[in-house]
Amino acid sequence: MQKKALLYQGKAKSVYATDDDAKVIIDFRNDTSAFNGEKLAKLANKGVVNNKINAFLMEFLSKAGINTHHLELLSDHEELAYKLEMIPVECVVRNVVAGSLAKRFGLPEGTPLPAPVFEFYLKDDALGDPLINHSHIQVFGWATEEEIAILRQLSLQINKLLLPLFEQKNMLLIDYKLEFGRLNGDVYLGDELTPDGCRIWDAESKEKMDKDRFRRDLGNVVEYYQQVAERLGVPL
Repeated sequence: MQKKALLYQGKAKSVYATDDDAKVIIDFRNDTSAFNGEKLAKLANKGVVNNKINAFLMEFLSKAGINTHHLELLSDHEELAYKLEMIPVECVVRNVVAGSLAKRFGLPEGTPLPAPVFEFYLKDDALGDPLINHSHIQVFGWATEEEIAILRQLSLQINKLLLPLFEQKNMLLIDYKLEFGRLNGDVYLGDELTPDGCRIWDAESKEKMDKDRFRRDLGNVVEYYQQVAERLGVPL
């Protein structure tokens, strides 16, 4: 597969065209950001670890019947994926109170939720990825009524698959972000599933094993990402 022109460069990944118009190469870089790009750093080996965690989780979900854009690992830091028409909406699933949910409702972090909380956010860094609802998505044409229902259904289905996977490895999947896109009329999971977009805690110590280590200056960011990979059985 020939790597061609750069199509898009995000905060931590670059997307390249290939000689197949239906496929792209995604390069997981070592760049790290928080607070919509206000805090930036390069963390050695982060791209490699995230690429391999993402491939493992995408393949796990694919085997369970979830359509994902991931096709195969091409190198330590690159994957081959389907080219999706991305839906500009972030789907967030929360299993335990943390982050913005704690701030909005004045609840202590770590409070278990009796059922998952599902939220939509607009994917727009300039606006700070604002919280939105079903009506916003429909009225502004970001997704159809049918797609909105599918986004929710798939997000909660993925949650049911991932929760026991992490629990078996003595980790808590606190919350995470999903992004989806369109391919041949169907909705596919896109973007990534890594500690950059998930909150993951050690089940016993409640030690943070995700990007909150970077946001909150806790240190050893990549080392904890590597621990997540090792517990999941991801070969590094």
